[in-house]
Amino acid sequence: MAVDANILINERIREEVKRGRTALAAMQAGFERASSTIIDSNATAFLAHVMLFVFGTGPVRGFALTITIGIVTTLFTTMLLSRLLMVRWYALTRPTELPV
Repeated sequence: MAVDANILINERIREEVKRGRTALAAMQAGFERASSTIIDSNATAFLAHVMLFVFGTGPVRGFALTITIGIVTTLFTTMLLSRLLMVRWYALTRPTELPV
């Protein structure tokens, strides 16, 4: 799911670049447009794994707990850390345009 989220963000940024936005505006819009889809897919998976934890026993509960922790960390990494790294990269390099 982490890879899917990053692909979604990058594709949204590419769409914004093709629409003629500046690099910074394209990155902002890309994150904004992708965030609802990312949160929706992670919330759905989170709920499914909570149900596995509630109704499962033994190894199923362990699996559900592990996946749930992974979903939370993936969501944090995708929405905050990836954005932070991209903004930092932008601040250091100041590209005039992003590759399409």
